[in-house]
Amino acid sequence: MSALVIRRPDDWHLHLRDGAALAAVLPFTAARFARAIVMPNLNPPVTTTAAALAYRERIRAAVPAGAQFEPLMTLYLTDRTPVEEIARARSTGGVLGCKLYPAGATTHSAAGVTDVRRLDAVFERMAEAGLVLQVHGEVTDPAVDVFEREPRFIDTVLAPLAERHPRLRIVFEHITTRAAVEFVLGAREGIAATLTPQHLLMNRNALFAGGLRPHHYCAPVLKAEGERLALLDAVVRGSPRLFLGTDSAPYAEVFAAAGALERLEAFASIHGADFYGLPRNGGTLTLVPEPWEVPASYPFGTEELVPLRAGERIAWRLASHE
Repeated sequence: MSALVIRRPDDWHLHLRDGAALAAVLPFTAARFARAIVMPNLNPPVTTTAAALAYRERIRAAVPAGAQFEPLMTLYLTDRTPVEEIARARSTGGVLGCKLYPAGATTHSAAGVTDVRRLDAVFERMAEAGLVLQVHGEVTDPAVDVFEREPRFIDTVLAPLAERHPRLRIVFEHITTRAAVEFVLGAREGIAATLTPQHLLMNRNALFAGGLRPHHYCAPVLKAEGERLALLDAVVRGSPRLFLGTDSAPYAEVFAAAGALERLEAFASIHGADFYGLPRNGGTLTLVPEPWEVPASYPFGTEELVPLRAGERIAWRLASHE
């Protein structure tokens, strides 16, 4: 294949941070994606509609000249999120959902939720308003093995929550296990999931290849090869419940290696837009099978950012978008 032309994709799980870090990473997203769900775990977190809209304006101001990119905003849920905030969020049209971080589960999640039942009234109002609940799905009990925290979350938190709120639309973010795939594909209507390229490309051996590889650590942590293959098999089968959530990692390689390039467009450009009830993008993005070497680092404000696959070669590159 000389080139792959797909409908311009969207990123349904993106971290842009703020300030100098925002300015450093946003151009990579804006060059590829038309829209993105921007996660709210800043420090301090984006807990109100006013804060989300102010953050959206900072993002828009940082979009490079000539680029077309629209940030889609979310609120950070806490134990004290007021029900009234949901109505404010919905009325603006600029907030599409609310993110559930179990307290202590990941970066900047200390202010997250300690008991989801405290938010049942909020979830009910979200269902009425049509806002999506975006879930980081791991328990934080230190007695639970780190590789079992996602399946335990499904059993003890997510499945009961979905049953208590049958009208609430839920996205299970960055799933990593066979249990998560089975839950999403077998769940009631209105439940979907995002998957990242790193969890499709790598298993937990990547954490130790050639010595300890700290830059391959992420939350949720990479899992065993059998879990990776379960994710990959589900994705290439083309379920509309599964769609792309990434920060511009090399997703085309996943589908090429699986012999399923014809599934990439729907995964990256169609399923997410349909789930969120947004129009599909009209432009296109062209990828070509020309290897390039990932730099060892990129500027990141006053520091450096080590990208996924740093120093390695990637088989596809972005040629153009319209």
